[in-house]
Amino acid sequence: MKKVRRLKIENGTRVYVAGCGGMLGDAMYARLKGAGATIKATDINCIESWLEYGDVRDLASIRKSIVDFNPELIINLAALTDLEFCEKEQENSWLTNGLGAENLGLIANELDVPYVYISTAGIFGGERDLYHDFHAPNPLSVYAQSKYYGEQYVRNSVRKHYVLRAGWMMGGGPGKDKKFINKIYKQICSGAKELFVVDDKLGTPTYTVDFANGLCGIVESEQYGLYNQVCNGAASRFVVAQEFVRLMGLADKIKVTVVPSDYFKEQYFAPRPASEKLVNLKLNQRGLNLMRDWHVCLEEYAEVFKADYARR
Repeated sequence: MKKVRRLKIENGTRVYVAGCGGMLGDAMYARLKGAGATIKATDINCIESWLEYGDVRDLASIRKSIVDFNPELIINLAALTDLEFCEKEQENSWLTNGLGAENLGLIANELDVPYVYISTAGIFGGERDLYHDFHAPNPLSVYAQSKYYGEQYVRNSVRKHYVLRAGWMMGGGPGKDKKFINKIYKQICSGAKELFVVDDKLGTPTYTVDFANGLCGIVESEQYGLYNQVCNGAASRFVVAQEFVRLMGLADKIKVTVVPSDYFKEQYFAPRPASEKLVNLKLNQRGLNLMRDWHVCLEEYAEVFKADYARR
């Protein structure tokens, strides 16, 4: 019997990463580069010298980009993740998060290479307090619905697939983080002395550095399938904000005040689950969980913002 070489992310391994210009893309590129992989990183916004243009919505164009590179692994990070933008630009949301998942899946099957698709805790409806890998999703928003469609397509139609569900993403620093931590930081930098934060939304912080590292470990295991992959532990938005302010050394200068979600109903009008807390049940059982506790990750991540704040 012919022995098949197990995929190792190491010197010379050819990895194609779509949508690599965002906060997770930074960590993914650094992790792959550190391993010596040969990377083709693409995005529709080429804001880094190492990025080439690639649009996952355009099958012919993205197929040529991928096939010409002849990768051993395809990672799809391309997504529209702003919930309000997705509600207003629904067609673009479906084309990026849904059709984009299909397009890269078709190409992965054609090349017979593994395909990684990033899903989200946001696909759950909030009926439970905590969700493991086997609980049934109930997506509420257009963003969640389009991501869940992508997840289902990949699971049902791509032979060699990994679907990884992330939680409240944090990473990329002041320049690229589009999520909660940087929104808090921008308020701090604007001189705010009081932050109004909800405590009726629960989730699981997910550090991009750990996520990229864990992704590589899962791929190297060749244990295909669906996995929750979030930091260990969970919290409310209020608790995360409090901890970030403390880590910034500003707890005695900035007050964090609890407000209900209705306080932001005009600004954040897309439906959100009350809880999107995940647990890495399958990763734990298979010994593949490389994610650290969210407190540890936030402490490490806060150093990036402290350095930036000191320069202001």
